[in-house]
Amino acid sequence: MTTFSISSIGTISSCFKEKFGIPRQPGLVESAPAKLILNESFSDNSVRGLAGFSHIWLNFVFHETYQTPWKEMVRPPRLGGNEKVGVFASRSPFRPNGLGLSVVKLDRIEQQDGRTIIHLLGCDLLDGTPVVDIKPYLPYVDAIENATGGFAPAPPDNPMQVRFSSKALADCEQVHQRLQQDVISLIEQVLRLDPRPSYKKGEVSERIYSMKLFDFDLKWQYCENSQINVLELVVCPGQEKRAKK
Repeated sequence: MTTFSISSIGTISSCFKEKFGIPRQPGLVESAPAKLILNESFSDNSVRGLAGFSHIWLNFVFHETYQTPWKEMVRPPRLGGNEKVGVFASRSPFRPNGLGLSVVKLDRIEQQDGRTIIHLLGCDLLDGTPVVDIKPYLPYVDAIENATGGFAPAPPDNPMQVRFSSKALADCEQVHQRLQQDVISLIEQVLRLDPRPSYKKGEVSERIYSMKLFDFDLKWQYCENSQINVLELVVCPGQEKRAKK
Protein backbone atom coordinates (compact mmCIF):
# COMPACT_ATOMS: atom_id res chain seq x y z
CA MET A 1 0.00 0.00 0.00
CA THR A 2 1.38 3.39 -1.04
CA THR A 3 1.11 6.24 1.49
CA PHE A 4 0.78 9.87 0.46
CA SER A 5 1.02 13.12 2.40
CA ILE A 6 -1.38 15.89 1.38
CA SER A 7 -1.46 19.43 2.76
CA SER A 8 -4.32 21.89 2.50
CA ILE A 9 -3.99 24.88 0.19
CA GLY A 10 -6.65 26.89 1.99
CA THR A 11 -9.74 26.84 4.17
CA ILE A 12 -13.44 27.37 3.51
CA SER A 13 -15.35 30.13 5.30
CA SER A 14 -18.99 29.08 4.87
CA CYS A 15 -22.47 30.12 5.95
CA PHE A 16 -22.97 26.52 7.16
CA LYS A 17 -21.64 26.26 10.71
CA GLU A 18 -22.76 22.68 11.46
CA LYS A 19 -23.40 19.50 9.50
CA PHE A 20 -27.21 19.51 9.90
CA GLY A 21 -28.87 21.41 7.08
CA ILE A 22 -25.98 21.42 4.64
CA PRO A 23 -27.18 20.52 1.11
CA ARG A 24 -26.27 16.96 0.24
CA GLN A 25 -24.88 18.03 -3.14
CA PRO A 26 -23.33 21.25 -4.52
CA GLY A 27 -25.49 23.59 -6.59
CA LEU A 28 -28.79 22.60 -4.95
CA VAL A 29 -28.74 25.82 -2.91
CA GLU A 30 -27.54 28.39 -5.43
CA SER A 31 -27.60 31.20 -2.85
CA ALA A 32 -25.21 29.44 -0.44
CA PRO A 33 -22.11 31.67 -0.24
CA ALA A 34 -18.64 30.66 0.84
CA LYS A 35 -15.08 31.89 0.59
CA LEU A 36 -11.96 29.86 -0.04
CA ILE A 37 -9.12 31.63 1.74
CA LEU A 38 -5.83 30.41 0.31
CA ASN A 39 -2.82 29.94 2.55
CA GLU A 40 -0.32 32.81 2.64
CA SER A 41 2.18 30.77 0.62
CA PHE A 42 -0.06 31.07 -2.48
CA SER A 43 0.15 34.45 -4.20
CA ASP A 44 -2.23 35.80 -6.83
CA ASN A 45 -0.02 34.11 -9.43
CA SER A 46 -1.45 30.74 -8.37
CA VAL A 47 -4.96 31.76 -9.55
CA ARG A 48 -3.98 33.76 -12.63
CA GLY A 49 -6.48 32.91 -15.39
CA LEU A 50 -8.93 31.19 -13.02
CA ALA A 51 -11.42 34.10 -13.13
CA GLY A 52 -12.18 33.18 -16.74
CA PHE A 53 -14.03 30.04 -15.59
CA SER A 54 -17.59 30.18 -14.27
CA HIS A 55 -17.21 27.06 -12.07
CA ILE A 56 -14.40 25.21 -10.35
CA TRP A 57 -13.82 21.80 -8.82
CA LEU A 58 -12.76 21.68 -5.18
CA ASN A 59 -10.99 18.68 -3.67
CA PHE A 60 -11.45 18.84 0.09
CA VAL A 61 -11.22 16.86 3.32
CA PHE A 62 -14.25 15.81 5.39
CA HIS A 63 -12.42 17.11 8.44
CA GLU A 64 -15.17 16.46 11.02
CA THR A 65 -15.55 12.79 10.03
CA TYR A 66 -11.96 12.11 8.97
CA GLN A 67 -11.20 9.91 11.98
CA THR A 68 -14.59 8.18 11.95
CA PRO A 69 -14.46 4.50 10.92
CA TRP A 70 -15.89 3.83 7.47
CA LYS A 71 -17.88 0.85 6.21
CA GLU A 72 -18.03 -0.85 2.84
CA MET A 73 -21.82 -0.53 2.74
CA VAL A 74 -23.78 2.70 3.40
CA ARG A 75 -27.42 3.85 3.34
CA PRO A 76 -27.81 6.80 0.89
CA PRO A 77 -30.53 9.35 1.81
CA ARG A 78 -31.83 9.18 -1.77
CA LEU A 79 -32.83 5.54 -1.11
CA GLY A 80 -34.73 6.52 2.03
CA GLY A 81 -31.94 5.50 4.36
CA ASN A 82 -33.05 1.87 4.17
CA GLU A 83 -31.31 0.27 1.19
CA LYS A 84 -27.55 -0.28 1.25
CA VAL A 85 -25.04 0.31 -1.53
CA GLY A 86 -21.26 0.15 -1.65
CA VAL A 87 -19.42 3.17 -0.28
CA PHE A 88 -17.88 3.78 -3.70
CA ALA A 89 -21.39 3.99 -5.20
CA SER A 90 -22.22 6.82 -2.81
CA ARG A 91 -21.07 10.29 -1.79
CA SER A 92 -20.98 9.45 1.88
CA PRO A 93 -18.53 11.58 3.92
CA PHE A 94 -17.40 8.40 5.70
CA ARG A 95 -14.76 7.22 3.21
CA PRO A 96 -11.46 5.33 3.31
CA ASN A 97 -9.50 8.56 2.83
CA GLY A 98 -12.08 11.20 3.80
CA LEU A 99 -11.78 13.14 0.54
CA GLY A 100 -14.65 15.06 -1.07
CA LEU A 101 -15.25 16.66 -4.46
CA SER A 102 -17.59 19.57 -5.25
CA VAL A 103 -18.19 21.70 -8.31
CA VAL A 104 -19.13 25.26 -7.29
CA LYS A 105 -19.77 28.60 -8.97
CA LEU A 106 -16.86 31.03 -9.00
CA ASP A 107 -18.21 34.46 -8.09
CA ARG A 108 -15.04 36.54 -7.94
CA ILE A 109 -11.42 36.58 -6.72
CA GLU A 110 -9.94 39.30 -4.57
CA GLN A 111 -6.77 40.10 -2.68
CA GLN A 112 -7.16 41.09 0.97
CA ASP A 113 -4.39 41.69 3.50
CA GLY A 114 -1.96 39.74 1.35
CA ARG A 115 -4.28 36.73 1.03
CA THR A 116 -6.06 35.41 -2.06
CA ILE A 117 -9.79 34.96 -1.43
CA ILE A 118 -12.01 33.09 -3.88
CA HIS A 119 -15.71 33.89 -3.47
CA LEU A 120 -18.03 30.97 -4.24
CA LEU A 121 -21.76 30.22 -4.62
CA GLY A 122 -23.76 27.00 -4.47
CA CYS A 123 -21.51 25.40 -1.89
CA ASP A 124 -22.23 22.32 0.19
CA LEU A 125 -19.22 22.79 2.47
CA LEU A 126 -18.96 23.11 6.23
CA ASP A 127 -17.22 26.14 7.69
CA GLY A 128 -13.56 25.34 8.28
CA THR A 129 -13.31 22.68 5.54
CA PRO A 130 -9.69 22.21 4.37
CA VAL A 131 -9.29 22.35 0.58
CA VAL A 132 -6.44 20.39 -0.98
CA ASP A 133 -6.77 21.31 -4.66
CA ILE A 134 -8.62 23.46 -7.22
CA LYS A 135 -9.28 22.65 -10.85
CA PRO A 136 -11.27 24.63 -13.43
CA TYR A 137 -14.56 23.14 -14.61
CA LEU A 138 -14.43 22.40 -18.35
CA PRO A 139 -17.94 22.02 -19.82
CA TYR A 140 -16.80 20.16 -22.95
CA VAL A 141 -15.42 17.26 -20.90
CA ASP A 142 -16.99 17.60 -17.44
CA ALA A 143 -20.60 17.80 -18.67
CA ILE A 144 -21.08 14.40 -20.29
CA GLU A 145 -24.11 14.08 -22.55
CA ASN A 146 -26.28 11.01 -21.96
CA ALA A 147 -24.55 10.18 -18.67
CA THR A 148 -26.65 8.10 -16.25
CA GLY A 149 -27.10 8.72 -12.53
CA GLY A 150 -27.70 5.27 -11.09
CA PHE A 151 -30.12 5.38 -8.16
CA ALA A 152 -30.06 9.23 -8.25
CA PRO A 153 -30.98 10.00 -11.88
CA ALA A 154 -32.49 13.45 -11.21
CA PRO A 155 -32.38 16.25 -8.62
CA PRO A 156 -34.46 15.62 -5.49
CA ASP A 157 -38.04 16.85 -5.49
CA ASN A 158 -38.65 20.11 -3.62
CA PRO A 159 -42.32 19.89 -2.60
CA MET A 160 -41.98 21.91 0.60
CA GLN A 161 -43.42 25.43 0.74
CA VAL A 162 -41.62 27.88 3.01
CA ARG A 163 -43.41 30.74 4.75
CA PHE A 164 -41.99 33.32 7.14
CA SER A 165 -43.59 34.63 10.31
CA SER A 166 -43.61 38.41 10.76
CA LYS A 167 -40.91 37.95 13.42
CA ALA A 168 -38.75 35.94 11.01
CA LEU A 169 -39.12 38.56 8.26
CA ALA A 170 -38.05 41.30 10.64
CA ASP A 171 -35.09 39.17 11.75
CA CYS A 172 -34.12 38.58 8.11
CA GLU A 173 -34.09 42.31 7.47
CA GLN A 174 -31.80 42.87 10.46
CA VAL A 175 -29.44 40.13 9.26
CA HIS A 176 -29.44 41.61 5.75
CA GLN A 177 -28.46 45.02 7.12
CA ARG A 178 -25.74 43.49 9.28
CA LEU A 179 -24.22 40.95 6.87
CA GLN A 180 -25.38 42.24 3.45
CA GLN A 181 -26.67 38.76 2.62
CA ASP A 182 -29.99 37.75 1.05
CA VAL A 183 -30.84 35.27 3.79
CA ILE A 184 -34.47 34.89 2.72
CA SER A 185 -33.49 33.19 -0.55
CA LEU A 186 -30.86 31.11 1.25
CA ILE A 187 -33.32 29.93 3.91
CA GLU A 188 -35.99 29.09 1.32
CA GLN A 189 -33.58 27.02 -0.76
CA VAL A 190 -32.11 25.17 2.22
CA LEU A 191 -35.44 24.31 3.85
CA ARG A 192 -37.17 23.27 0.62
CA LEU A 193 -34.66 20.42 0.45
CA ASP A 194 -35.99 19.24 3.86
CA PRO A 195 -32.76 18.59 5.80
CA ARG A 196 -34.41 16.12 8.18
CA PRO A 197 -33.36 12.44 8.14
CA SER A 198 -35.28 10.38 5.59
CA TYR A 199 -37.35 8.58 8.22
CA LYS A 200 -38.70 11.95 9.40
CA LYS A 201 -39.97 13.05 5.97
CA GLY A 202 -43.70 13.75 5.94
CA GLU A 203 -43.90 13.97 9.74
CA VAL A 204 -45.89 16.85 11.27
CA SER A 205 -45.25 17.75 14.91
CA GLU A 206 -44.80 20.70 17.25
CA ARG A 207 -41.05 20.12 17.37
CA ILE A 208 -38.96 23.21 16.63
CA TYR A 209 -35.95 22.50 14.42
CA SER A 210 -32.80 24.62 14.49
CA MET A 211 -29.62 25.03 12.48
CA LYS A 212 -26.75 27.52 12.50
CA LEU A 213 -26.32 29.83 9.52
CA PHE A 214 -23.79 32.66 9.52
CA ASP A 215 -24.01 34.05 13.09
CA PHE A 216 -27.60 33.06 13.93
CA ASP A 217 -29.77 30.07 14.77
CA LEU A 218 -32.58 29.51 12.26
CA LYS A 219 -35.70 28.04 13.87
CA TRP A 220 -38.64 26.45 12.03
CA GLN A 221 -41.50 23.95 12.24
CA TYR A 222 -43.07 21.48 9.81
CA CYS A 223 -46.79 21.97 9.26
CA GLU A 224 -49.50 20.20 7.31
CA ASN A 225 -49.72 20.30 3.50
CA SER A 226 -45.91 20.21 3.09
CA GLN A 227 -45.49 23.66 4.61
CA ILE A 228 -42.57 24.93 6.64
CA ASN A 229 -43.05 27.83 9.02
CA VAL A 230 -39.90 29.85 9.70
CA LEU A 231 -40.28 31.13 13.26
CA GLU A 232 -37.28 33.35 13.97
CA LEU A 233 -33.58 34.00 13.53
CA VAL A 234 -31.76 34.15 16.86
CA VAL A 235 -28.32 35.72 17.03
CA CYS A 236 -25.88 33.17 18.50
CA PRO A 237 -24.46 33.85 21.98
CA GLY A 238 -21.40 36.05 21.81
CA GLN A 239 -22.49 37.68 18.55
CA GLU A 240 -24.70 40.41 19.98
CA LYS A 241 -21.87 42.89 20.62
CA ARG A 242 -20.37 42.18 17.21
CA ALA A 243 -23.75 42.84 15.57
CA LYS A 244 -23.95 46.27 17.21
CA LYS A 245 -20.57 47.45 15.99
